[in-house]
Amino acid sequence: MSSRKTRKSRNTLAFRLTLWYAGIFTVSSCIAFLLFYMLVTSVVRDRTDQELMGQARRFAVLASTGGIEEAKKAVIAESQAAGVRKVFFRMLYADGVAFSSSNMSYWKDIGIHVNAIGELVEGAGHVFETMDMPERGDKVRILYVMLGPGIILQIGEAMKETSGFLDAFRRIFIVTMAFLIVLAAGIGWFMARRAVSGVEAVTRTARKISAGALGQRVPVNRRGDEIDQLAVTFNEMLDRIEALIKEMKEMSDNIAHDLKSPITRIRGSAEVTLSTSGSMEEYENMAAGMIEECDRLLDTINTMLMISRTESGVDRPSPGKMDAAELVREACDLYEPAASDKGIILNCHVEEGITTAGDKRMIRRMVANLIDNAIKYTPAGGRVDVRLSRSAADRVTLTVSDTGTGISREDLPRIFDRFYRGDRSRSEAGLGLGLSLARAIARAHTGDITVTSTPDKGSVFTVTLPAA
Repeated sequence: MSSRKTRKSRNTLAFRLTLWYAGIFTVSSCIAFLLFYMLVTSVVRDRTDQELMGQARRFAVLASTGGIEEAKKAVIAESQAAGVRKVFFRMLYADGVAFSSSNMSYWKDIGIHVNAIGELVEGAGHVFETMDMPERGDKVRILYVMLGPGIILQIGEAMKETSGFLDAFRRIFIVTMAFLIVLAAGIGWFMARRAVSGVEAVTRTARKISAGALGQRVPVNRRGDEIDQLAVTFNEMLDRIEALIKEMKEMSDNIAHDLKSPITRIRGSAEVTLSTSGSMEEYENMAAGMIEECDRLLDTINTMLMISRTESGVDRPSPGKMDAAELVREACDLYEPAASDKGIILNCHVEEGITTAGDKRMIRRMVANLIDNAIKYTPAGGRVDVRLSRSAADRVTLTVSDTGTGISREDLPRIFDRFYRGDRSRSEAGLGLGLSLARAIARAHTGDITVTSTPDKGSVFTVTLPAA
């Protein structure tokens, strides 16, 4: 079980971020240590070289003023004062043969570097070299310099203290780096877990939603970072999905309710006709009634399809310029007889020369739905006013107002929903799709439709469309 959890944690983003963080920190620290170590080594070596050069210059002055013998005495005295194991001196001829030296019992393994002597003979001012002494775990820094004509001075100084300092520096670095790597991994893990906690919250919420809890939302910390933006966007998407599911459920219920009646009538008519063994005329009437009910069903289905295709952008309006004033006048002329039969006054106020861009067939249906709706819910003796005007340089406004029953405050926010019918409209024939289709057409033309209403006083529907 533990191995499974370990494998699972290794596959997490937090683990990979921690690994990258610790790896980058380790590599960066090692590079920094290497550079610092090289700098310290260079400084220590330069200091040793300066000490050797200072001694060599002092002996060279003595040799030039007091002769080689004075220089020999000074070399021996310096060696004794510094310590036999600390420093040694050796005087050589140009051919590499030693003729004087300090106590070399400790330095018997140190030979003479012929190449260094050759460089001095050829004119080099001085030559440095470093020799390892593995059996002592030490290093020696050696200087070759011309003490006088044909005389070479070899000075060697043990670097034991320097080597000890560098070894201690390396040990301290290794211990410190081990501690810092563990600390960096811990801090990296904490920071990575904190960074991905928002993503984990989104994942947990998504799993709960998959299990059926559609009301779950991702907590937002209000820090304004990318995780919060993801959480806000995810919650907005969930709100939209939940609203769509709720709308689909309501629409399914409404479809079932509205389709149940015609199907029941079709079945009832067929059952009654078959059970009574009626005449041919009764069968013909039954067939005619079925055709009528089927036409209503087809009209409902076609209208639903048109709304869905328009809202989804499948049926895009055909771009074209049309005379909006003529289109509105034709719609008013079409519904004038229906208004007169019901005892309603239909007024049409149209500004001439107004054109709009869009699909003429779709806009004609939208205008017809609005006028038909106004006439349907206006009682006898009422009035319906249709106005078309230019509201701005690039907008056209169509207003359809009536003095009908109006819309209650509770029904007003939902009148554009599919199949929704308020209490006041239940007594009228209809499917509850006309206003939904009108809004879908208006928005497909980059316009919109709004409504204001007062119960028992009437309603005003306002459509805005782009001018041609």
